[in-house]
Amino acid sequence: MTKPLKLAVVGHTNVGKTSLLRTLLRDVSFGEVSHRPSTTRHVEGARLLVAGEPLLELYDTPGLEDAIALLDHLEQLERPGERLDGPARTARFLDGAEARQRFEQEAKVLRQLLASDAGLYVIDAREPVLAKYKDELAVLAGCGKPLLPVLNFSASEQRREAEWRDALARLGLHARVAFDTVAPPLDGERRLYESLALLIEAARPQLNRLIADHESQAEARRQTGARLIAELLIDCAACRRSVASQPQIEQSEIAALHQAVRQREQRCVEALLRLYAFRADDARTNDLPLTDGRWGDDLFNPETLRQLGVKVGGGMAAGAATGVGIDLLVGGITLGAAALVGALAGGGLQTARNYGHRLLGKLKGQRELTVDDNVLRLLALRQRQLLVALAARGHAATSAIQLAAPHDDSWHEAKLPEALRKARAHPEWSSLNPGARLEQAERREQVAALGRELSAP
Repeated sequence: MTKPLKLAVVGHTNVGKTSLLRTLLRDVSFGEVSHRPSTTRHVEGARLLVAGEPLLELYDTPGLEDAIALLDHLEQLERPGERLDGPARTARFLDGAEARQRFEQEAKVLRQLLASDAGLYVIDAREPVLAKYKDELAVLAGCGKPLLPVLNFSASEQRREAEWRDALARLGLHARVAFDTVAPPLDGERRLYESLALLIEAARPQLNRLIADHESQAEARRQTGARLIAELLIDCAACRRSVASQPQIEQSEIAALHQAVRQREQRCVEALLRLYAFRADDARTNDLPLTDGRWGDDLFNPETLRQLGVKVGGGMAAGAATGVGIDLLVGGITLGAAALVGALAGGGLQTARNYGHRLLGKLKGQRELTVDDNVLRLLALRQRQLLVALAARGHAATSAIQLAAPHDDSWHEAKLPEALRKARAHPEWSSLNPGARLEQAERREQVAALGRELSAP
């Protein structure tokens, strides 16, 4: 088994060391993230595994607080005539009393770096390049371990990335990486691990495995997320409510439909948050602008007619009932109850079950309430927006994602996808309807097709 690569995450206090580990580990609960200085007071570690094999060990360390004084102290440790190298001087310091008293925090950092293969030196790229940071790098360099500077908060408008790159180069640190822990670039982990591989050539194979595993998991999450959104949209497109044509009853049923759709969208949001390992309150949705329902006449949906057409010989399209059935579907309810009942009887039990209650409902003056096309478009747009936001969100982020009304002409102006138009004619495809049959092969096929369409760039 490959020996895991050990990395110490080091740097000044409150620059985002714990935040970096949260994002690399995809764990919002690792350590404590706070704006207070010196939040981390001890060393804490975690592992990254691929196929059950540990490939990388990461160690969070306390913040360096007084590197200027420590560097002065280290320089005074040499006896007359001595020429100690960095590791020897650091070892002498760690054996002394000051490492257990005045510089206790710094000693914890140095011990962990000495026990590691390399260090990630985290920098708040919004900060000016001060003398204390240069002294920190000098102290850490004394451990004789490779250091990779990580420019945190590199997505901020206040970043001083150019200043830091120049300063690091002057100190001989030419390998560096920008990695914003709140909004990491999509290729951020790849670039971080590739930069490490330049410093530690022997670790390149396991770092390449981490890169491949990370990208494979990211793609799997994207496809699963698209499928979750597709299931939401199929559920809502196929949802229907039979409503008596009385204003008070209609308004009550409209309100009930609105609530059902809101709750269904919230379940999708929560499922996406779990998929990406975020908390339930990391995203908030504005209320859907549902001011009215859609009075869907889906008895005339081409998909409904297609379903009847394939029943030749055993359904309503058989025998003398053919003319009655098509009249009912195409021309509207123009026949009396006796003719309708006779048509259903001639069509067979299955046809009566599938369409009889809907036809009889129309005969009695009932209407079918469904979810408006524009609401389906809005649901698709903002769930896709959430999917993109989650993929680009670091696990150190603390502000909630706010889902509003995004703009996407391809969904605003184009026809609804074929899968949703088909779902209109299949109320049994919706978990929001009684008697739903969600395991039908055709439903699964349409969810898969819509998922592929949603996941396309």
